[in-house]
Amino acid sequence: QVQLVESGGGLVQAGGSLRLSCAASGRSLSSYTMGWFRQAPGKEREFIGRIRWTDVLTYYPDSVKCRFTISRDNAKNTMYLQMNSLKPEDTAVYYCAARPNLRSQYSTWGQGTQVTVSS
Repeated sequence: QVQLVESGGGLVQAGGSLRLSCAASGRSLSSYTMGWFRQAPGKEREFIGRIRWTDVLTYYPDSVKCRFTISRDNAKNTMYLQMNSLKPEDTAVYYCAARPNLRSQYSTWGQGTQVTVSS
């Protein structure tokens, strides 16, 4: 059982930066894969990256490559999403999620944090 809490969202001007945090707690946390997702108004939920607690492999789709970076601090049980060069189209609710392994569905979700990018 894992619990996730996102924070760090807010209002930022286009071209600015934000760092989101996802604090995790629960049993067997080190075995989980962690991911970031976002959902903008009127659009489907979009996967934006993943990382594992036990290795340094990361993955990003083209929409956020070279702008967003996922990292984690195992000692703090926290995953981060560093967002640079933000665009208005990045406006969305951002969620962190967890799954037991890469073969599983994301089964645990945080409540989300709002990111709004003004033009």
